[in-house]
Amino acid sequence: MNFVDFHVDTLYRLFYGLAIRQLLFDTCEYDNCHIDLEREIASGYTAQLFACFLDLAEKPKLGSSYEDVLGMIELFYQQISADKEKVGFAGNYAQYKENKEQGKLSAFLSLEEGGVLEGDLKRLNVLYDKGVRVMNLTWNHENCLAYPHRPAEFQNKGLKPFGLETVQRMDELGMVVDVSHLSDAGFWDVVKHGTRPFMATHSNSREVRNVSRNLSDEMIRALADRGGIMGLNFYSDFLSDDPVGRIDDMLRHCRHIMNVGGEQVLGLGTDFDGMETEIEVNGAGEMPKLAQAMDRAGFSTDQIEGICYRNAERFFARYWGEK
Repeated sequence: MNFVDFHVDTLYRLFYGLAIRQLLFDTCEYDNCHIDLEREIASGYTAQLFACFLDLAEKPKLGSSYEDVLGMIELFYQQISADKEKVGFAGNYAQYKENKEQGKLSAFLSLEEGGVLEGDLKRLNVLYDKGVRVMNLTWNHENCLAYPHRPAEFQNKGLKPFGLETVQRMDELGMVVDVSHLSDAGFWDVVKHGTRPFMATHSNSREVRNVSRNLSDEMIRALADRGGIMGLNFYSDFLSDDPVGRIDDMLRHCRHIMNVGGEQVLGLGTDFDGMETEIEVNGAGEMPKLAQAMDRAGFSTDQIEGICYRNAERFFARYWGEK
């Protein structure tokens, strides 16, 4: 089985010195990261989206949040160049397909905090030129683009004028808009004003687990109608009230999301290395456990393959074109 994961925070852990190890290829006995490239390759991964995540409330490492993102991007290229026979950058479907044909893992770049633009659209062009292909408009703080999903009073606040301008430019560039963490009103502004498919890279079903970070059924349908895709998040609080991220709860979300939005609307957005809680699928090396559980639960082969990688491939082809 192959796997494509829309969201991990491993670059954040490496850049800010929160990981025991220093390299994406390192595997050590007491590793405190969910992923490394060796485990991903061994498990059958064909693509990983690496998020440049940062918290605007934290003191930057390099002088500004924007400089920190540029530093993470530099680190990303240093890391993936360590073994060019096993991993290669991908910025579109054609590069992904070429890497897969050569037996390489595709490494995509995303950004989880659009606030680093600080009102300067030129920065978006720079980030695109440096390889960023997916961007969250917000994380958990209000920024120059939009409002996050919390506190509750933010839910009715939509995109700011610069946010609308940014969505338009992202659609022009071919940088996917990511609505995970965004307020409800912001989500609907993306639907109204955006022109291309978009993503919720690491969000679950609000009907199954009623938290504001998850998508309502109406949102899931709108995402599917636009040709978009969402990634199943393994973080326990977005799955159920159980403090452990249980596989059974993951499967409940999968079934509901597919019933609402169709079988092609769902992929994987594990949020690995973005949580400290216990997960039954504890890292990239255990991803086959999820596919096996789906099979035992009666999911069809098409459904399992769709969630694990084919729906992601379809989205890449749909967004960036076959060539």
